[in-house]
Amino acid sequence: MSKFKQLYKPLLDGAQWQCPQDIAVEDTAFGPWLLEPDSLSRRFQRYCEHFTVTLLEQRVIGNHLLQADERALLGEADCLLRKVVLKGDGVPWVFARTLIPQTTLTGQEQDLEQLGEMPLGFRVFTDRSARRDALMVAHIREAAHSLWARRSRLWVNDKPMLVAELFLEQAPIYAKETQSWN
Repeated sequence: MSKFKQLYKPLLDGAQWQCPQDIAVEDTAFGPWLLEPDSLSRRFQRYCEHFTVTLLEQRVIGNHLLQADERALLGEADCLLRKVVLKGDGVPWVFARTLIPQTTLTGQEQDLEQLGEMPLGFRVFTDRSARRDALMVAHIREAAHSLWARRSRLWVNDKPMLVAELFLEQAPIYAKETQSWN
């Protein structure tokens, strides 16, 4: 599974994030995927028999390791770093990197540290206070493929976390037969 970190982490790290309106993704077939306001995991569930999450890495990192724009969105706390791969019927669809400030992991949100292979979206979007903002998208041209990514800040009980998601080659976002399902 380190292949995912080696191949896809650099792509997310190098993403040139843009406002969705600036590149007009809303009128595209993949726009509804990138602009999904609720749980992407729940949306993926509708496109497969078995939706799973593989936890690749989870550890606390110092705030100094965050990029400047990440610190601007999350504040100065150290963060729990969580990297996962979302899969539909065993096929990798999304590589995701989540940053959860230590200050978010208090009170009711302490359980976020114990998600393991449960999708973050299943936990976050069951809370009435959940919301998404600061949504940005990136078109990543990698040697063999042209991929899309999105990054957004999620809030639960007014506590932030930052999720970056890279849609891999076989994700339903790119499948022509699923585009009419949106």
